[in-house]
Amino acid sequence: MIIVKLLKNKQYPLDIPNGIEVKHNDMVIVLTAKGTEVAKAELIPESIASIIRQKKIPAVPLIRVMTNKDIEDYKEIQEMEKKGYKDCLSLIKQHNLQMNLIQCNYTFDKKKVTFYYTAPERVDFRNLLKDLTKVFKHVRIDLKHIGVRDETSLCGGNGLCGRPFCCCTFKRQFDSINIKLAHDQSMPITPSKISGTCGRLLCCLNYEYQNYIETAKEMVPIGSGVMTSEGVGKVCALNILTKNVSVKLSDGKIKEFASDSVEMIDADVNIEIETNNSGYKYATMQQNDENIDIKQFEDDRNSSTGNI
Repeated sequence: MIIVKLLKNKQYPLDIPNGIEVKHNDMVIVLTAKGTEVAKAELIPESIASIIRQKKIPAVPLIRVMTNKDIEDYKEIQEMEKKGYKDCLSLIKQHNLQMNLIQCNYTFDKKKVTFYYTAPERVDFRNLLKDLTKVFKHVRIDLKHIGVRDETSLCGGNGLCGRPFCCCTFKRQFDSINIKLAHDQSMPITPSKISGTCGRLLCCLNYEYQNYIETAKEMVPIGSGVMTSEGVGKVCALNILTKNVSVKLSDGKIKEFASDSVEMIDADVNIEIETNNSGYKYATMQQNDENIDIKQFEDDRNSSTGNI
């Protein structure tokens, strides 16, 4: 199967008319809901093609493989996009609008230009649009408000793991992310460790979360009295990855034991322990970040709009 990647690198099968040959890495012109767009054709293995068929992703009609003239025209369009971005940015500053311009995109036929922007609140851009129509004549203008997660998926880049962002490779929908996910997985509650380029909590906090919860259910609960090889104690924390439990002994010392090596006892154990809200062991916020409200990194209405 030959596919093309459009915005956010989403893959679409290419609908190739009879008699036209398309090769891997050919630059092609396709017809989308936005109009005519340029894309690169890619030959994918059958294992991926079968997934695309299962998801019933609609095919994108091929108009033609790009000619040398088309390539020259496309270079001209890219220059127009750079200039269009600067012109729009200048007008935004002129109108003193609270909006952050992200991209300027032209369709290949130059009949439509789309400006993507983020903003903390809804923006009244009516006067801006009037001025834009004076600069961009005989072209349809579209201003799209997107979220900060959408912005990152649109611009692309590499995450903390060193790999391209999930949101601009395979991830299509944003799941709700909250700080409890980090707490329950013993993550350091430090913005630089648990937030992405978008300024929100990492999407990957969701990936292994259910495994942590299922493992925790099989372990001795926090607050339980237990008998260990070193005497009676009370479980004060769980280490999910190693399946160890931290036990506070009667002498006040805290030691780790394998969860299956301790035995719960029914008797009350008069040992005081400190627990956190989530009930799992996790690192506290580092001193330099004490004044940062971690809640600001959780999802809100400006995180994503699905408006791409």
